[in-house]
Order: sequence, then C-alpha cells, then structure tokens
Amino acid sequence: MVATAATSSFFPVPSPDSGAKNSKLGNGNAKLGLKSKSAAAGLQVKANAQAPPKINGTSVGLATVESGKNGDDMHGLAQSPPARTFINQLPDWSMLLAAITTIFLAAEKQWMMLDWKPKRPDMLIDPFGLGRIVQDGLVFRQNFSIRSYEIGADRTASIETLMNHLQETALNHVKTAGLLGDGFGSTPEMSIRNLIWVVTKMQVKVDRYPTWGDVVQVDTWVSASGKNGMRRDWIIHDCKTGQILTRASSVWVMMNKLTRRLSKIPDEVRSEIEPYFMNSAPVVEEDGRKLQKLDDNTADFVHTGLTPRWSDLDINQHVNNVKYIGWILESAPLPILESHELSSMTLEYRRECGRDSVLQSLTAVSGAEIGHLASTGNVECQHLLRLEGGSEIVRGRTGWRPKKPNNIGIMCGLPAENA
Repeated sequence: MVATAATSSFFPVPSPDSGAKNSKLGNGNAKLGLKSKSAAAGLQVKANAQAPPKINGTSVGLATVESGKNGDDMHGLAQSPPARTFINQLPDWSMLLAAITTIFLAAEKQWMMLDWKPKRPDMLIDPFGLGRIVQDGLVFRQNFSIRSYEIGADRTASIETLMNHLQETALNHVKTAGLLGDGFGSTPEMSIRNLIWVVTKMQVKVDRYPTWGDVVQVDTWVSASGKNGMRRDWIIHDCKTGQILTRASSVWVMMNKLTRRLSKIPDEVRSEIEPYFMNSAPVVEEDGRKLQKLDDNTADFVHTGLTPRWSDLDINQHVNNVKYIGWILESAPLPILESHELSSMTLEYRRECGRDSVLQSLTAVSGAEIGHLASTGNVECQHLLRLEGGSEIVRGRTGWRPKKPNNIGIMCGLPAENA
C-alpha cells in the first residue's frame, strides 16, 4: 500500500467528477490518512499549517506529510528537492575558475606559437639564442644583450665581457656547424686523437664599448694560418646603429691534451675544418713590433701572489685565456684605469698554467708620466705575466685613450653633468 500511495502521489488518478478540481481522495485511500488539495498536487499540507514564506513574491518551502493517527511511517515516500533560492542558484565558482584558466592557457599557447615580429627596429628576435650561420655557411652570427653585471664603474662593458662574447661565439660556431666533439671546441676527429685548440696570439681593437641594455651582434669566421694553424676573426656591431664596436683576430694551434705538446693538424681533422675556411685578410692589421720582455728592473708596477681558482679552469683543465687578461690588468696603474680606457691589445700566449700555479703580473708604462696623465693623450703599456719561477705565460701590449668627460665624472663619483 505504501507503494500505491507513493505512485498515486506522483501520478494521481483524475477524479470521476471532471468539474470538481478540489476533492478528497476516494474511500480506498481514506485509510492512508492523506488529504489532497488538487489532482496535480503531491501531498497535502496540514490545514492549520502556516503559509509558506515568500521571497520576491514566490512561495518557497517543502510539502509536508501528515502522519496518520495510527503512527504510520511515511518515511518511504520520496521527498521534493530543496527550493531554489538566490544562494543555491549561484554558479559553481570552482568550475568557473577552472574554465577561465583553461581558456587563458590555450590562448597563451596560441600566442607563443605565433611568428612574433618586433614593432621597433632596435628590438631583435631571439637576442639570447645560439645564433646562426650566414654568408654561404662561412660566417657565424650571434647577438648578446649587455647585462648589468657585465659593466664596470664607467657604465660600459668590460674588456673581459667582450672577450667572453668572442669565445662564446667561437664555440657556438663549431657546435652549430655540427663539428663539436667531446673537447672544448674540438671536432670529432680531434677528440679521437686527444687534440685541443690553444690560442697563441690575440689582437683586439676597441672603437667603442657598449653599455648596459645594448644589444651587440658578433660575427666570426675562420681561415687558414700557415700549414698548422687556424686564424679566427671577429667583428662586433651595435645592433641599433650598425656601428663597428670591436675587431679581433687570433691564431690557434693544436695541442695534445695528454702530453701538453703542440701537434700538427692531421689530415682527418683538416678535412673536417677546411670546408669552413674563408679566404680573407685579418680584420686587425698585424702589429709587427716585437713584444718586450719585462723583468723586475724594467717594470714600473709588479703584482705578485696571483693564483688560479677552480672556477678559472675550463674543461681542458687549464686556465681560460680570458682570465689572463684580468691578471695582466691587475698591475696596470690605477690612474690609467681611472682616466683612460683600453683601446687596443696584443697578447702572445707562451705557455699554460695550472690550478697550483702562482703568478706575477708586471707592467711598464711607455712615454708618459703617471702623475701627469690628465694632460697626456694616448698611453701605451707593456705587460708580462709569469710564474714565480720566472717562466713566461703571456706577453702583452695595451693601448689606452682618454675617457670622455662624462665617464671620468662617474669614476670620480660626480654627477655626469658636473664632471
């Protein structure tokens, strides 16, 4: 009977009297103790129950079931769903947030896949990429952005920064050409024979130093140098103006990394690298003047106790050649560093040094008095980097030109407009 009552509650049988909309159930249902207000209504509310509350003119609440006097339990009857109010009609905010996030990520992915084009000529695509090979596959080109930690007290890039850019492009050139073996810039055939490249001579001309935020373009290529050498040249341009900032030319030979002796170029290695040789003159004209050998009597300044750190070693377990430049400038007099900037440099690498080496840096100033640098134009210095035992590591010569007044003011701690 309970099932019958439940069925009749949801699917009521029309009254025989079609004109009477409000009538009591037949005698067959009288025993259930149920009352019906209309044929379409489910269960009867008590006659003395209060009217349901209204929200915005709409009645809300649940129909109640009046238990029979005999205590019949109507627990088995289906109950109506909760009334729809302003609160439970709000959307599911977690689902809405998830949908918005999904749409945003999809839009971001599509944006990243677009072929983005710069709107300004000084904005470059992929300024921090590994570069690309241009000019018939013989020139490698890479862009660099000058970072804040790469500049000095006068707000320009240091010479070590520029030299690091030269070294980076050389290695990326070998990598992009598909010639990178296990060694530091070694080709596969060189790696098989335990051969590595070592620099013997470097010449650099700096016309202008870039500053923080500038983007520079470095072009590099290789040429033959005698029977058993290779020359590598670089040109650094300002990407915004196209102006040449720095030119550099270097000579490299092969060394056996086990015996640490120089080696001829094997035919197998030559066949790997010769297709990339360019027939061109050096970008820096050869300076035929002999570099002087300094000693304690001929040097004006000596800095001792220089030792390599672990971070100064490259993967071939010798000191990186850029580190030698920093050691050479350790003995340069401070008045020159304050009033002049390095404009040219010639280095001859005589031998390598290891992590246990102790070095000395010697500098002699040519044709100028240190106390009267303000009235002096260009200055030239001779340098020597040697082991404490006397063995030469690097001979060098540097040229210096007066700094611009604004840079001198910055070095002295003065505002640029008051310098």
